[in-house]
Amino acid sequence: MRGGKDAVAGVIFHSDQGSEYTAGSLQAACTRLGITQSIGRVGSALDNAVIEAWHSTVEFELRMLEHFTTKPRARTRVAAWIEEYNHDRRHSALGMRSPIDYELTLPARDPQQAPEHAARTTRSRPPSLTSSSSTSRPGPYGVASGQP
Repeated sequence: MRGGKDAVAGVIFHSDQGSEYTAGSLQAACTRLGITQSIGRVGSALDNAVIEAWHSTVEFELRMLEHFTTKPRARTRVAAWIEEYNHDRRHSALGMRSPIDYELTLPARDPQQAPEHAARTTRSRPPSLTSSSSTSRPGPYGVASGQP
């Protein structure tokens, strides 16, 4: 793991009751790394409201607006969408800043643990976003995909 055990100090891993999250191997890994597990109540989507909203967004923006002809194409587009969402997309919870811009405003805890991208002020789009077959379709901000 990049950064070692100290990089996850204080991390809380919240999940639902899925078997992959309650498995002994994951519990052992979390314990070994010092990660606290938090598991929502059975049948309560509200315990996971943030991820439920995220799934709704990805489903609408990718599944409803695009048609994938192959599984590899779908995987490529989903990976590119996640990359853009987690790095470049502006989020209301961050004052309409991208996660990269927001993170750059945070003081680094230790130069050894500073984000590897902290020296960058801009980020290029993944090629799969700019080469999309939906280039003429408006993106989440009314701009066609692939435009800055």
